[in-house]
Amino acid sequence: MTLFLAKLIWFLGVAGWFTIRYRHQRRSRRTPKVRRFDRNREMLLLLISLSGMFFVPAIYILSGQPSFASYPFQPVLAWLGAATFALALWLFQRTHRDLGRNWSVTLEIREQHSLVTTGIYSRLRHPMYSAFWLWALAQALLLPNWVAGPAGLVGFGTLFFLRIGREERLMAETFGDEYRRYVERTHRIIPGVF
Repeated sequence: MTLFLAKLIWFLGVAGWFTIRYRHQRRSRRTPKVRRFDRNREMLLLLISLSGMFFVPAIYILSGQPSFASYPFQPVLAWLGAATFALALWLFQRTHRDLGRNWSVTLEIREQHSLVTTGIYSRLRHPMYSAFWLWALAQALLLPNWVAGPAGLVGFGTLFFLRIGREERLMAETFGDEYRRYVERTHRIIPGVF
């Protein structure tokens, strides 16, 4: 594998990501919202995440900047990154399919919102976040730059750690004991670990 191919894989992965998201986002918009939480805060967190997972690496790929942070390309890491990105895309597609109209990009409750506990959600409470972590890891493996590579881990990590507690409280408020029982039998993002 070459650095050019690693960069191309990153771009194709991002294109696949947005293709998957677009279809579900269009469908999601048609389902009315019942409750919405702190839209401005949510949009800021999404911008931080998008910066680390798209803008910073895209600048590096297109311009080579910041060049001072580059290190020698290692094909074995890039192959591992490509496989990780493929797994991330599969998991991302699966979570959207399992969630159906219950999905939203921000913290919202939709009309006829239900607690999804089947499919991938029978083992993980937040598999979509797992998919984002895999994307961020793939980016770090594919891009040999100490800024652009880990930018996804920092950007998405910021969103994750500032949102996950609020999201779980929202689910507990909305679904009560049903959600608390679900929490007891599942893991957050890594099967058998967290």
